[in-house]
Amino acid sequence: MRNKMQKLIGGLFAAAWIASLPLIVHADAVILHTNDVHCGVAKNIHIAAVTRYKHDLQKENPEVILVDAGDAVQGEPLGSLSRGAAIIRIMNRADYDFAIPGNHEYDFGMDRFLELASQLKCGYYSCNFIDKRTNQPVFKTHKIVTLDGKRIALIGVTTPETIVSSSPKEFQDENGKFVYSFLEDEDGSKLYEGIQKAVDEARAEGAQYVMLVAHLGTTGAVPVWSSGAVAAHTRGIDVIIDGHSHEQYTRVDKNKDGKDVLVEQTGTKLASVGKITVHDDGTITGELVKGLTAVDADVKRLVDEELAQVERQLAKPVGTTTVDLVTDVDGEYRVRSGETNLGDFVADAFRASVHADVALVNGGGFREPISTGKVTYKTLAALFPFTNNLVVRSVTGQQLLDALEMGAAKYPEESGGFFHVSGLTYTIDARVPSSVVQNEQGGFVRVDGAYRVKDVMVGGVPLDLTEDYTVVSNSYIMRNGGNGMTMFDGTPLLRDTAFSDIDAIADYVKEQGGIVGKGYENPAGAGRITILE
Repeated sequence: MRNKMQKLIGGLFAAAWIASLPLIVHADAVILHTNDVHCGVAKNIHIAAVTRYKHDLQKENPEVILVDAGDAVQGEPLGSLSRGAAIIRIMNRADYDFAIPGNHEYDFGMDRFLELASQLKCGYYSCNFIDKRTNQPVFKTHKIVTLDGKRIALIGVTTPETIVSSSPKEFQDENGKFVYSFLEDEDGSKLYEGIQKAVDEARAEGAQYVMLVAHLGTTGAVPVWSSGAVAAHTRGIDVIIDGHSHEQYTRVDKNKDGKDVLVEQTGTKLASVGKITVHDDGTITGELVKGLTAVDADVKRLVDEELAQVERQLAKPVGTTTVDLVTDVDGEYRVRSGETNLGDFVADAFRASVHADVALVNGGGFREPISTGKVTYKTLAALFPFTNNLVVRSVTGQQLLDALEMGAAKYPEESGGFFHVSGLTYTIDARVPSSVVQNEQGGFVRVDGAYRVKDVMVGGVPLDLTEDYTVVSNSYIMRNGGNGMTMFDGTPLLRDTAFSDIDAIADYVKEQGGIVGKGYENPAGAGRITILE
């Protein structure tokens, strides 16, 4: 009897001990993500609301992290005036856990980028940003996080377009030799191999899930470097958190083995927040979250302080315009594929500032139109957030023709290298196929057939291919070879000015008596560019 009682009491104690153990509840692993914020921290969803959303989710489920897929530090005065530092401060306060560089993270120069990278608490990751001198990645390629016991690898990748769309000179040494690479080539194989290597390494380290945090994109991206192409040419990736093309999507692609790869992108300027969930049963889902309004007070306070400082700098008046200076004509975005009065106005300002024969302005530099009314430095900073300085070179007629041909190569598709002009008129015969040959980095090599650009007139006189002309453009084009404009490499440098594109425009407005309008009444421009379809 006593033995039975002892067994009963022992059983009761055991039951009580088991009941006192904490209940183990498996939680979903959640990865929140943003991309292409472009300094738009208070435009759509406030960045402080993203932080609040993360922290609110963590109250119910601590297994939540926040990642960014690139192009955060540039795009508005908040970034350009601080040369990226304000955005890094905000990202640190916003509690990011992982980030990658997009192509525009390099816009303030390599030295500045590396300085900003050292200040970002979560750090940058990229498996394809390579120092060619050591043949090693500049940053760590990946990070493995453990969420609810699930080992999840986050791998960074940056579009190889960066080598052209940023400033190519920043990736070269003093002799013009490329010392950095993004694994660029013509068929994408280098990129696929580099990504696959990082995936295999992460799997070997015990990653159960692999997520590629990628600044690659879909529409408008170089096809072999798009997120879809990467998915199709690799194996072992479960999710691609995408960026670069400013689109919103949650879709499923197939990998090299025919298995599903979830691909998600949130648009730009926090149009939405991505939410990838790895459920306890191993399934993975994605969604785009909108309508977040509750904010983290600490993050909002910092953003307000940073924006107030910017407003004080930008409030200075420049003049007025009596006409809308536009990027769109007849409801279509035109500034990267045709003439507009805004392009004419800026090109005139550039040419007047240095008294050059010709001014070239790349369509990809324009970010905002200028509406009728008061023009301030804020207006101009929104137009050109990159703060490039003006550079003047002596260029032969042949080199000038090659530049126009390179700019027109993609027409009728949009091209950031499409040139608006001053002091010059030209015709694009779109019936002639482009025969521009480019190198692996997208730089101009030669024209292999007929030119589609013709009837070029400089100052009303036909272009002389052997004549030298003074040509002004921004430093992105004339010093850094942006948009593949390598034909200017080695040409005599006449002036590397200390004033910015914004300063040149402000001075031009003042020279017009503070009023802009005359000569720019037609939204489609003054007829400097003729296009034959």
